[in-house]
Amino acid sequence: MRLAVVSPFLDRRHGTELCIIEQIERFATQNHWQIDIYSQRIEDVKNLQLDTASARSSQGSILWHKISRLPGPHLVQFLWWFFANRFRRRSNVRSGKFKADLTYSPGINCFDADVIVVHIVFHEFYARVRSELKLLHAPLRSWPLILHRRLYYQLIRMLERKIYANPRVKLIAVSQLVSTQLRNYFNRSDAVVIPNAVDTVRFTPEFRLSRRSAARQAYGLEESDFVCLLIGNDWKKKGLDTLLAACGRLSNLPLKLLVVGSDDPSVYQPLLTQPNLQGRVRFLPVSEDVLSFYAAADLYVGPSLEDAFGLPIVEAMACGLPVIASVRAGASELVHDGETGLLLRDPKSVEELAALLQRVVDDRNLRNTLGHAAARLVQQNCSWDRNASRTRQFLEAAFLRLSQN
Repeated sequence: MRLAVVSPFLDRRHGTELCIIEQIERFATQNHWQIDIYSQRIEDVKNLQLDTASARSSQGSILWHKISRLPGPHLVQFLWWFFANRFRRRSNVRSGKFKADLTYSPGINCFDADVIVVHIVFHEFYARVRSELKLLHAPLRSWPLILHRRLYYQLIRMLERKIYANPRVKLIAVSQLVSTQLRNYFNRSDAVVIPNAVDTVRFTPEFRLSRRSAARQAYGLEESDFVCLLIGNDWKKKGLDTLLAACGRLSNLPLKLLVVGSDDPSVYQPLLTQPNLQGRVRFLPVSEDVLSFYAAADLYVGPSLEDAFGLPIVEAMACGLPVIASVRAGASELVHDGETGLLLRDPKSVEELAALLQRVVDDRNLRNTLGHAAARLVQQNCSWDRNASRTRQFLEAAFLRLSQN
C-alpha cells in the first residue's frame, strides 16, 4: 500500500506526532508500505528520504514532501499549511509522480483525508475554555491574543463539523472519551478506539530505578524530597493551576514539583511567591531524555481539565510510578482506581487533589502496589507493536471499502 500522511510536523517530543512516527516506521519496515509524508518539519524518523530528483520511492520507503511555512500568527500559518499541503499533493498526482492509495491524517489537516485519527475534539475543548476567552475582565494588552484564539477555535470547529460529520471519512479515536465526544457532537458512533501506546522496552521500572540517583542529583533534589511530576505543553489545560493550589495547601509535606513543557513559566511566577510554594516548584524545558524526569519523580500527577489521551500518564505507569490521573484524560481509562493508580474525579477541586496527594505521600505500601500493578498492565497491553498492528488493520479495511465503492 502507498500511504500519504498529512501532518504539519513530526517529532518525538509531542504525543500525537510520536504516535504517527511509531506507526509509519512499522508500516514501512514490517509491512513494506510506501509512506509519503507531507509535512513542514520532521525530526528523528528512521530511514527518511527527502523528496528530491534523485530520491527513489519503493516498498518500505519513507519519503518527505516538504511543505513551506509562512511566518505570522498561528491562524495564518494554519491556513497556509491547510491549503499548501493540498496543492502539493494534487500537483504530485497531476504530474503522474504519485497517487496515494489512502490519505491518513492526525486531526484536521485537509478536506480529503480518508482516515483521521482524532487526538482532540475542539468542540469539547472550546466548551471548557470559553470562559477564559472573554474580553470583559481581561487586560487590554491580552485582547489581541484572546481574539486570535477565538478566531482559530471557531475555524477549527467549523472544519470539524464539515469533516468529522462526513461518513466517508473513517475515524480512529485515541480513547473512549474521544469516541463519546465524536458521537455527541457529530453523531459518529462508528469511530474505532485505538489507544496510544508507549515504548515498553525503554520505559520500565528497572530503567527508571537505575537512573534515580543520578537524575535527582542533576535536578538538585534531596533524598528526603517527595517529587511530583507534570509533563505537558499546555499547562492551563493540564491542570497546573489546581496542582499548584493543592501543593500550597500541603506545606507540612516535603513536596517538590517538577513541571516540564514549553509554556511560559512567567505566567505562574506570581503564584510562586506565596510562602507555601517558594522554592518548591521548578519549570524545566522539554527534553528528548524524558526518562530522566520519571527517574527523578516519586509520583506523576495529571489533573488535566481536558486531555484526549495524556501519554505521560501511561509512560509514568510503564516506569512503575504511581499516578494520579484526571478522569477528563483519556489515559485514565487505563487507571483502575486504587489498583493501578488513583483517579481525580473533579480536576478543578483543590481539596480532592490535595487529599489524594496526602494519601500517596503518607502510604509507601500504596505507592509500591500502584506502581507495580500499573507497570504490569502497560507492559501487557500498551506496546507500539500492538497499536501499529491495530491501526494497520483499520487502514487496510478502509482501503478495501474505498476500492469497492
